[in-house]
Amino acid sequence: MASVIAIVKPETVLAWHRRGFWLFWTWTSRRRLGRPGVPPDVRQLIRAMPQANPLWGARCIHGELLKLGIDISQTTVAKYMPRHRWPPSQTWRTFLTNQVGQIMAADFLVVPNQDL
Repeated sequence: MASVIAIVKPETVLAWHRRGFWLFWTWTSRRRLGRPGVPPDVRQLIRAMPQANPLWGARCIHGELLKLGIDISQTTVAKYMPRHRWPPSQTWRTFLTNQVGQIMAADFLVVPNQDL
């Protein structure tokens, strides 16, 4: 493989750097498209309501938020509600260790005999 060497002036390298820097900041400060995000105080309220009312689901919380004048969809409420963390189930080895006193193994293999 032949290596390619390009000889450029230092001003050209600085211009490339400035152009790249300008493109980066233009990209990061661009206007965001789509629906605006849910404000943090509304997210905090959505997370607090199920703790105060354990029997309420996303549907009830959505209705109460509409009564408060907060226009948000039921799907968004469900997205920001806290999830139930179930404890992990035991492994097969742990199950066998716990049940070793109650386990019985039997072998019902039939061996034909030719002696008559």
